[in-house]
Amino acid sequence: MEESLKGWKEVEYEVVRDRFDNCITVCNMENFDPLGIHTGESIVVAPSQTLTNSEYHKLRKLSIDIIRHIGVIGECNVQYALDPHSEDYRVIEVNARLSRSSALASKATGYPLAFVAAKLALGFGLHQLRNSITKTTSAFFEPALDYIVCKIPRWDLNKFHGVSKLIDSSMKSVGEVMAIGRTFEEAIQKGIRMIGQGLHGFVGNHNIDIGDIDQELSEPTDMRILVIEKAMKEGYSIDRINELTRIDKWFLVKLKNIYDLKTRLEQVPSLEHLDDTLLIQAKKAGFSDFQLARLVMKGDVTRNMITLRRHRISRHIVPFVKQIDTLAAEYPARTNYLYLTYSGKEHDIDFIQDQHSVIVLGSGAYRIGSSVEFDWCSVNALKTVNEEGYRSIMINYNPETVSTDYDVCERLYFDELSFERVMDIYDLEQPRGVIVSVGGQIPNNLAMRLHNEGVHILGTSPESIDNAENRHKFSMLLDRLGIDQPRWKELSSMDEIYAFVKEVGFPVLVRPSYVLSGAAMNVVSNDEELEGFLTLAATVSRQYPVVVSEFIEQAKEIEIDAVARDGELFSYAISEHVEFAGVHSGDATMVFPPQKIYFETVRRIKKIARQLADALEISGPFNIQFLAKDNDIKVIECNLRASRSMPFVSKVLKSNLIDQATKIMLKIPIEKPHKSIFDLDYIGCKAPQFSFSRLKKADPVLGVDMSSTGEVGCIGENYYEAVLKAMLSVGYSFPKKNVLLSTGEMRSKVELIKSCKMLVDKGFQLFATHGTHEFLGLNGIDSIDLAWPDEDRKPNVMDYLRAKKIDLVVNIPKDLTSHELSNDYSIRRGAVDYNIPLITNARLASAFIYAICKIAPGDITIKSWDEY
Repeated sequence: MEESLKGWKEVEYEVVRDRFDNCITVCNMENFDPLGIHTGESIVVAPSQTLTNSEYHKLRKLSIDIIRHIGVIGECNVQYALDPHSEDYRVIEVNARLSRSSALASKATGYPLAFVAAKLALGFGLHQLRNSITKTTSAFFEPALDYIVCKIPRWDLNKFHGVSKLIDSSMKSVGEVMAIGRTFEEAIQKGIRMIGQGLHGFVGNHNIDIGDIDQELSEPTDMRILVIEKAMKEGYSIDRINELTRIDKWFLVKLKNIYDLKTRLEQVPSLEHLDDTLLIQAKKAGFSDFQLARLVMKGDVTRNMITLRRHRISRHIVPFVKQIDTLAAEYPARTNYLYLTYSGKEHDIDFIQDQHSVIVLGSGAYRIGSSVEFDWCSVNALKTVNEEGYRSIMINYNPETVSTDYDVCERLYFDELSFERVMDIYDLEQPRGVIVSVGGQIPNNLAMRLHNEGVHILGTSPESIDNAENRHKFSMLLDRLGIDQPRWKELSSMDEIYAFVKEVGFPVLVRPSYVLSGAAMNVVSNDEELEGFLTLAATVSRQYPVVVSEFIEQAKEIEIDAVARDGELFSYAISEHVEFAGVHSGDATMVFPPQKIYFETVRRIKKIARQLADALEISGPFNIQFLAKDNDIKVIECNLRASRSMPFVSKVLKSNLIDQATKIMLKIPIEKPHKSIFDLDYIGCKAPQFSFSRLKKADPVLGVDMSSTGEVGCIGENYYEAVLKAMLSVGYSFPKKNVLLSTGEMRSKVELIKSCKMLVDKGFQLFATHGTHEFLGLNGIDSIDLAWPDEDRKPNVMDYLRAKKIDLVVNIPKDLTSHELSNDYSIRRGAVDYNIPLITNARLASAFIYAICKIAPGDITIKSWDEY
């Protein structure tokens, strides 16, 4: 039990100490949200803005006393709670290691904490180290900042069914962004855009429905910042908002400044009437061209935004490039760690404009469906650009990544990946070209718009990218090439939908307008579900059509990751999923090279890849997903960019596909890899890591929507060993004795007969729910019958889970969307909450059971990567 300090301020200091007892505080940060919300869920500002001078120095001195007393050598962070009405404080915790906020502090100040901590651990003193950013001062100084940094978390809670959206003391966010500006207004608006959830800043967004504003303010959810804007619109005073949220009034006043500017901008009748002073003021407060176009001009915002941009440039209202140099510009800094701001009069650096630089667009905030894989791709592309003698330029704003390290590229712009900002930087740098294919979907979506403004895109042409991204164009291309695809139609009324479903039959895959990693897709297996889902997916109309495609059951999903040069297939890697189609490729267990597909299938897949590479004139990386059933092969989609599985196949192949792709995009002559590199004597397996235990109430079941937050890759001598190593790595364990089965529909029951027999032969005790118990009995397999969670009978499933009597739960849902299965849900959620390994897919269950029955824990081979 501890006293609750809910509503106090939360402040954090990063402190460094060497073995000679030299001690400095590198950075102090303050949470925008009060105590009671986890730091990882909170907006964080550095340096702190609302502390008085005496509070700041009091806490700084305490931090140094604490680190000296504990005797930490290296880096540590101290978290405080501070009473907003007095100087009363509490120390919440001290991490005697680098923490999540250390990465943020390093990027925010330009003081490389991990590097310095490692040197101090080796016995150096602070006075003996150089600061690797300024390269002129020693590391024994405290950074001073002439800018403000704002970290905002990114959540993906709408990917989960039934999850609680309240943000509290347990962390649920999956990524974060860091925005730099000269004013808080500029930094927070930049940051809100960077999160990548369709927001344009604090104001100027689409109208969102918020029920009870008081409740939303006092019980914060992931939409909190927008609720504050809504409250201002409804006329709440700053005092009232402060009472409900306990957010310091300083921050609220700043947000009100943005809101008041918005009100002034809305009164400007047209662009001609917008005076330069107001425009500059809005730009300094972080308004984007898009927001201004929406507030001041009528008609199509995207077109207006370009008009506004031209108007702004003609009035010489452009941003200036500033340097992060840790000492508030008191000493010359040598490293190009940069951001753009309108609060400046001159650039801190010179632009060479000799067409000998290359801009690589990064991957933005980590989220479900686009994470560190694309950072690996960006960093490898930068490496190749450097090695080939070009100057590399990176644009990215994620403080957690390697691509935003100051020594990975020649120039790092820590700024937005928006059309407006990329154009600002392109105009200043005048590079040889821009690489858009290594940062995932964000750069890919910019390709066409940049191309229309005359930006030179390296590699595959933006027209080809559009032909692959646009369903209709891509579908016509497949028909022209005679390549099969699942039947689909884009429909804009309920009648059309029913007619199409009659033609193809259930189950069907329904997706409201196109989004990466299949947001809001669903597999529907009867009329009633279809209606329920579509009322959920808002109104179907001409403007927002729905794509319905046939869903092929029992089909294998196969992927090819490849690189092409001028339309010719250059190198490739084919991998297969353990699960049947219907599980998102980011959640599937993937095996490479494929083990269980026909040679004929492989031949056809290579042929289709060659045809598409040629038709789309691909130069660079691409990825195609296929469905295969009895040698019948259909193409699901084709992405003309690096895919999520590129790093995995590159590491198993020991041949870097991104390096090859970058050389091809730079038009550097390179030899085609020899056929023999595709013959491997070992197998790689990639397994997903889920975070269901963090997400209260979410249903841990896999579907067409991606929900994993990480992955592992393992190498084994054979299929079962590779699968086993990968599953053990994501937290499964060898069951000791008791296995619970609840195996859904007949097909999966039959599929698991063999596995159940193996378990019994190995001496495991099987427990089962009614239907499965009867079925196993008919097949001569012993099991103990357990009652459903909602039955009033003993022995009950939930009692066994609660008492941790079960070592492994295999629970296969009846079909992919039915909601009557609250019983199944209770079992799955119970397994997650009591930390018992859970498998919800029949194919994966049988692979795992085979593996644990064939391989004993002592038989797993342990070799380093280079021994394979």
